[in-house]
Amino acid sequence: MKSLVRVFLSIFIISFSLMGVAAWLNSSQGYSGGNTLTVYNWGDYIDPELLERFQKETGITVIYQTFDSNEAMLTKIEQGGTSFDVAVPSEYALAKMKQEHLLLPLDHSRLPNLKHVDSHFLNLSFDPDNQYSVPYFWGTVGIVFNPELTKGVDFHSWDGLWDPKLRNNLLLVDGAREIMGMSLNSLHYSLNDTNKAHLQQALTKLEKLAPNVKAVVGDEIKMLLANEEAAAGVVWSGDASEIMDQNDKLDYIVPDEGSNLWFDNMVIPKTATHVDAAHKFINFMMQPDVAAQNAEFVGYSTPNKDGKKLLPADISGDERFYPPSEITDKLEVYDNLGKRMLAHYNELFLQFKMHLK
Repeated sequence: MKSLVRVFLSIFIISFSLMGVAAWLNSSQGYSGGNTLTVYNWGDYIDPELLERFQKETGITVIYQTFDSNEAMLTKIEQGGTSFDVAVPSEYALAKMKQEHLLLPLDHSRLPNLKHVDSHFLNLSFDPDNQYSVPYFWGTVGIVFNPELTKGVDFHSWDGLWDPKLRNNLLLVDGAREIMGMSLNSLHYSLNDTNKAHLQQALTKLEKLAPNVKAVVGDEIKMLLANEEAAAGVVWSGDASEIMDQNDKLDYIVPDEGSNLWFDNMVIPKTATHVDAAHKFINFMMQPDVAAQNAEFVGYSTPNKDGKKLLPADISGDERFYPPSEITDKLEVYDNLGKRMLAHYNELFLQFKMHLK
């Protein structure tokens, strides 16, 4: 026991010393000065070469930190312990940040590269006139499926998920808006529907899906589908791309009734201390060649119309991830439903999950 105590004590002393060295290095490298930029983004969501290029071209040192959920990002920004200069929230988190006055308005005169962004992805409901944000990546919610294991199932409609051939062979992402929205869409209702009678219909239909549902899961859905632990799954398109990279037997489709169109967006938090550098970084990321390189590295869909032209044809022409207008016109962005209605969605989704047991 004493030897264990000595080991833990040694580890503590070494860790404390390293923290002190790191703090000194940060200070000596000017991290507390004006020629720096602190970026807060999702993990594995940027080509590191682009950070190096930005630093080389501007002389601005980038401090890059990552988060794994919108909730974690929001909590850290709300607490204000770190002054992030650029953050990348999803649209519903952005709406919440606006509501809580956590964002600075963008100066569009400092963002000339905004002209390269497709107009279809601007002036959306969660940020009219892009007063606070510019789109970073976008995608859809749809179905990943293994054609060999789902013969005879038609996924052009959400109703294909209810096919008895999928009994105990379907995985669902653990998201109330996604799964309630999928059921609402299958009934030809909006995925932002607040009519409680319609929501009850959506729950009743989900309960009929129960025999087919193998599990409702989080990030592990990617590994499970890639390893053919299930024949199909409801996922985000970015995850679908990653899954299909691991298993080229799989395919992805957005059903004809419509689905969610999601966005991750670059914003400047209210506590930012390097606002000019933040604008330079956001503008840099909208350069067509930068947007193309980033999209090819990350594997998500770019909203940059001129950047998309620079992508290899097998990427830009892949309608699963750059769907045609007849599909995108049916897609909806999540509205901010308010705390009370969102709680109702969550309650119904919990009832569905309890029904699976």
